[in-house]
Amino acid sequence: MSAGATPWWTWAAPAVALALGIVGEVGLHGNVPGAFLLVSLPFLLAAVFAAVHHAETVAHRLGQPYGSIVLALAVTVIEVSLIVSLLLSAPAGESAVARDTVFAAIMIVLNGIVGLCLLLGGARYHRQTVQPHSATAALGVLATLSVLALVLPNFTKSAPGPVYAPSQLLFVAAVSLALYGFFLHAQTVRHRDDFEDPADAGVEHAPVSVREFRLALGLLPVALLGVVLLAEMLAVPVERAIAGAGLPEALVGVAIALIVLMPEGVASVRAARANRLQTSINLALGSALASLCLTIPTVALISLVQGRPLVLGLDAEHIVLLLLSLLLATLSLATGRTTSLQGGIHLVIFGAFLTISAVP
Repeated sequence: MSAGATPWWTWAAPAVALALGIVGEVGLHGNVPGAFLLVSLPFLLAAVFAAVHHAETVAHRLGQPYGSIVLALAVTVIEVSLIVSLLLSAPAGESAVARDTVFAAIMIVLNGIVGLCLLLGGARYHRQTVQPHSATAALGVLATLSVLALVLPNFTKSAPGPVYAPSQLLFVAAVSLALYGFFLHAQTVRHRDDFEDPADAGVEHAPVSVREFRLALGLLPVALLGVVLLAEMLAVPVERAIAGAGLPEALVGVAIALIVLMPEGVASVRAARANRLQTSINLALGSALASLCLTIPTVALISLVQGRPLVLGLDAEHIVLLLLSLLLATLSLATGRTTSLQGGIHLVIFGAFLTISAVP
């Protein structure tokens, strides 16, 4: 990768997306016509792919697993920004958008992205390998915090409904950040070897110049900001369309999660098709962890400052799907060998999640 290898569209698309987002938010004050939305949609998608390109450029320069962490944190910034925007603009009262979005992100990652990666990778290479220690470490943290944040609130007695009392909410927010910190330390320092892709051993990647690396570092936040503004602009009509169609409000969270996880999904599938499943799983599970561990403390702080109840507990049918997904992900990845059959099973659960979300 030479100094002049940055494709022109990877800087043009984020610039146009950012400009359209600013026009929609500042010039039109969020009241955008349908034609403007149609024009903005392709630039949103282009900005997503540009963000993936710049994140991969940074990853080539820094090496794994730092590249996976950069992309996971970048995607989470988008998600948290959208959730906070919807929370602040929502009328006073209980809000479940954070719960719905985080749960949707976990289900999309564990079943949609992982399932697609295992299916496509298995169909192309028959069997693929992943380091089981890395997968079980990520799934252990994910399972613990998923139950603490999304299941346990249904069974506490200090506050009515599927909500935590302020002291309980503070505890969950604190341990979310702490466990994420422990995981990142294990991934980057203590047990870094467990997260390295064996497919990268002995492979010489084309060098990334300092100029291209700095350009990618500068353009990545521009692309992400453009995605945030355009996705926020699209979130309102999507929310209205879902409500107008009489569909469950939880689909708003699914729509947000699908939009913000596109960069992660594209990068993960590309890695799986290149027989780099370890990188693919690092990207996917890292994104789910970042979503859960960083979103919960952020919305908890907003809830405590505003004195607004924060709905976290899932409905019974979603709890069943969450536990089934965590169990199957452990069975699929803990052995270190995967096939397309496992990918197909994950995608069936993902289909069940989408069906239950639309038709409870």
